[in-house]
Amino acid sequence: MEKIAVLAITKNGINISQTLKEFFPEWSVFAPSKFSNQGDSISWYSESTSEKIVELFKNNDALVCLFSLGAVIRLIAPHLKDKKTDPAVIVIDDKTNFVISVLSGHIGGANELTEKIAEKLQAQPVITTAADVNKTIAVDLVGKDFGWKIEDDSNVTRISAHMVNEEPIGVFQDTGEKNWYKQLPKNVSLYNTIEELKNSKSKANLIISDKIIDDELVSKSVIYRPPSLVVGIGLHWDTSKETIKEGINDCLEKFKLSSKSIAKLVSIKKPEDVQGLIDAGQEMGVPVEYVEREDLSKVTAPNPSDTVKAFEGTASVSEAAAIIVSNGKLIVEKQKFPPNLTIAIARIEN
Repeated sequence: MEKIAVLAITKNGINISQTLKEFFPEWSVFAPSKFSNQGDSISWYSESTSEKIVELFKNNDALVCLFSLGAVIRLIAPHLKDKKTDPAVIVIDDKTNFVISVLSGHIGGANELTEKIAEKLQAQPVITTAADVNKTIAVDLVGKDFGWKIEDDSNVTRISAHMVNEEPIGVFQDTGEKNWYKQLPKNVSLYNTIEELKNSKSKANLIISDKIIDDELVSKSVIYRPPSLVVGIGLHWDTSKETIKEGINDCLEKFKLSSKSIAKLVSIKKPEDVQGLIDAGQEMGVPVEYVEREDLSKVTAPNPSDTVKAFEGTASVSEAAAIIVSNGKLIVEKQKFPPNLTIAIARIEN
């Protein structure tokens, strides 16, 4: 979390906020100006708390409130939107007996922050989300620490219910970090192939893959996309953003791979960066990385080209760049898109 605000509205609350500030010096503390003779490193506000909380709620990743749970709920209720955008909200009582995760426990990180604060204050953490209470897999958090993306989150709530109700859940994984779980719950089974998963009696599935999944599985699955694909690109100085994106999309469609799993776009380091590649990376939300021609020339690529060597000083750009940056395996050999674009894709191996 980048921005965390602490809101205190009582003298005891201000004292607690000072203790929190010692443990978490980067946090910002806010309190009514009527207490401005008490405590240091506090931003004093003169408006009403109901007004101030709107600003803090909108502009922070987490909000730690040092007053009653009921009051906090009344103050934030008009401003709630959804769990994807609402900040984490934590409540601490006036005697630091309890640290309560109130809002955005999983995606917003309130549960994790609650545990961290409670440990520092030697207080009792209060967490009520079903996955945590039942000590099972939090479906909406799988792979979050590794940068995995959920393909479509419309199934998350339903499949989370299957998980906490201990109904049969199938898991298939063919890419991404393997250590995303410590121990699978007894109702969760691993399958080695998609076919095994299809033929299983699972009520719902978790699928971790960079491949396009058959429609018959999609409706009963949450699909996670690890950043596992490196797209190597050979191009001319004037190759356009549109041409690059069309080439990438054609390759993904042809080889049934997901765009959400693209980790990087990579190419040869030229005297001047190609604007079309810069723009394509920005539009796709994917970083662009460059490899020196000397390093590319050391790679044994499956489809070297004398023409490319004459122009670039190395016989391979797209394949060699993808292999080097992924440190993995080439899964899509060079695809040509006349007049001056080549695409190759490698998979990062974990």
